[in-house]
Amino acid sequence: MTYWNNKTAILTGASGGLGLHIAEALVRAGANVVLAARTAGPLEAAVAKLQKFGASGAVVGIPTDVLRDEDVSNLVQQSMDRFGRLDALVNNAGLSMRKAILDTTVEDFRAMVDLNLFAVVRTTRAAAPHLLASRGHLVNIGSLSGKSASRWLGAYPASKFALTAYTQQLRLELEPEGLNVLLVCPGPIARDDDRVRSPEELANLPPEARKPGGGVKTNRIPPEKLAAKILAACEGRRRELIVPWKARIVFALMQTSPTVADWLVRKLT
Repeated sequence: MTYWNNKTAILTGASGGLGLHIAEALVRAGANVVLAARTAGPLEAAVAKLQKFGASGAVVGIPTDVLRDEDVSNLVQQSMDRFGRLDALVNNAGLSMRKAILDTTVEDFRAMVDLNLFAVVRTTRAAAPHLLASRGHLVNIGSLSGKSASRWLGAYPASKFALTAYTQQLRLELEPEGLNVLLVCPGPIARDDDRVRSPEELANLPPEARKPGGGVKTNRIPPEKLAAKILAACEGRRRELIVPWKARIVFALMQTSPTVADWLVRKLT
């Protein structure tokens, strides 16, 4: 019997990518998993894939637009009606972008913050009473860009910095009540297919900024390995998971020497 046996987890943005890999790790560990994603077709395919593992936990897919209050309320209510408990919420749904900062409009910032911050606030508020009751886990998938900004990422770093601050506030207020709040800050994650960016996004950007991860000079992280690290971090009730670990050097420099930190970020991107 594993730590996750008979526990229930909700994952947003779970029809592919890292969200699906985390769901797979949970299913293999015996958890009941509720997948939430906006588009029904990929969501159904993800549920079918996970059900093939034949693990003891159940797999359910609930079409959900995390930008809508009623969808999120329905997601949590259906999960509770089906399983009677909630032990983990993984806020994985998110959006990145590529754009020169002066080309990034207020509308760009609003769209990025809507998904990368406000959606997390919405799902967290809906799930928190049940997570507190189980003394469970709240996992927010942030980014290295939520600790140190980089060039040509438009509104993405600002939205992830806000998520970092929100996660810390949750931790400070709710950890004494028994909730484990984990912030995950990964670098670029390996994908089966690179995301296609629009010409508008890539306009006025140097060639290196058009590469995956915005040209960050680090190996892309295998999502299955990151998923395993996230589950282990929850089991250890850790507060933060930064991958790769050496990024902490830049974060420390940001507090002591912004000039050196800026130079290093330019060298690494």
